[in-house]
Amino acid sequence: MELLLREIKAASEGMSGFKEMYSYENRLKTFAEWPFKENGRCTPENMAKAGFIHCPNASDPDVGKSTLDVAKCFFCLTELEGWEPDHDPWLEHTKRSKDTCGFLTLSKNVDDLTVEEYYHLEKERVKIFLCKAVRSVINSFEKEVAATRKRLVDHFVKKYQYAPELEKPS
Repeated sequence: MELLLREIKAASEGMSGFKEMYSYENRLKTFAEWPFKENGRCTPENMAKAGFIHCPNASDPDVGKSTLDVAKCFFCLTELEGWEPDHDPWLEHTKRSKDTCGFLTLSKNVDDLTVEEYYHLEKERVKIFLCKAVRSVINSFEKEVAATRKRLVDHFVKKYQYAPELEKPS
């Protein structure tokens, strides 16, 4: 249960912080430690223009290694790593966004959006964020249920020599 609560807390903290990333300057600031500073297409400036923020080590905490080239779209949350200097951030973002990214479909600068357009975009961004957070919480819950079931079965097998029946497929 503690894991679930941490997932929910992290999701709520992240949701408000990502709102500030509509600003190109705020996205650019996240690339202070980006490994490809020049001589290529995926410079910090180009990454930020394509909607990415730099999130080192965000990809897989279970791997236990430092991943410095992880970037995530602040809007659709598409997370990419394995960047090469010649990768085009716009092209990679477009190819790998599972759903249409509202940021990619903007026909004008964020500063030129009407209030109505901004709130429509923000509604879509929050919807994407909440869906991802809920999926993460559900996955954590399912892992916790499986671990609890295993502990219970192990306990009954050990204490009562209980042999669980093979589960029948539905």
